[in-house]
Amino acid sequence: MALTDSGVAAQLLRSAEALSYDPALEVDWDTPLDTSLHGLSPEWSTLYGTAYWSELTEDQQRALTRQESASVASTGIWFEMILQQMMLRDFYAKDPTDPDFQWALTEIADECRHSLMFARGAAKLEAPAYRPRRHVIELGRAFAALASAETAYAAILVAEEVTDVMQRAWMRDERVVPFVRTINNIHVVEESRHMKFAREEVRDELAKAGRVRRLRSSVIVAAAAYFIVISMVNRDVYAAAGLDTERAVREARANEHYKSMLRSSCGGLMEFLDSVGLLTKPAVAIYRRANLI
Repeated sequence: MALTDSGVAAQLLRSAEALSYDPALEVDWDTPLDTSLHGLSPEWSTLYGTAYWSELTEDQQRALTRQESASVASTGIWFEMILQQMMLRDFYAKDPTDPDFQWALTEIADECRHSLMFARGAAKLEAPAYRPRRHVIELGRAFAALASAETAYAAILVAEEVTDVMQRAWMRDERVVPFVRTINNIHVVEESRHMKFAREEVRDELAKAGRVRRLRSSVIVAAAAYFIVISMVNRDVYAAAGLDTERAVREARANEHYKSMLRSSCGGLMEFLDSVGLLTKPAVAIYRRANLI
């Protein structure tokens, strides 16, 4: 992969030194879970706005959002582990005195802390271990081993951008349990640096890419986005919240409100992908299928 302008990496390193968090100290892990609060903003629930949602008691709605929040966190762990593998592979045996190398290690360390934070958060939300479906796990394994250049960093950017908007809403929402708000705040602040680095890497790589390469990369990145989005909320959350899984899945899949929320979270991302030539017709078709455009 191309290296970004070292000035960008140096700037990000200074930012990380000035503003980074230790979740072990910043998050209130000791206070018992307050079940009178949500796990995420209700408007971001996959069932919000459906007939089923209106039939649920407030306790059931809160129980569902706590399970959905834990599922999003678990999906975040899955993709952050993919991200760490790609970055370690990219910077293997490169110049350790280069700011890009040092930033890569800083980002990997951030992601490791985030994964631990999400894992503890999901446990505190009293959720089971939510994992993507087996074929998605295996596709992720292959992607971690094979993705390179703009496909790796654009996929990283997609994963981070999709969750950024929703987490910004959750961290400000007093209906959400405080420790989840703190987790989201930490993630938003530190991921903003990761997104800047990813954008620079994508721009640098695509500056020398031809039409065929852009087309191929656009489809790979869109496919990665599709599998990330469909894995965010595991179908098992409904059973864990005491709901009828089959009905919940059926109404969630038809929920136009949730689809519109996803699309609204991706406006800036789609503008960026278009600006670097990754919003091709085949890619747009996949993003539409994922309700991202």
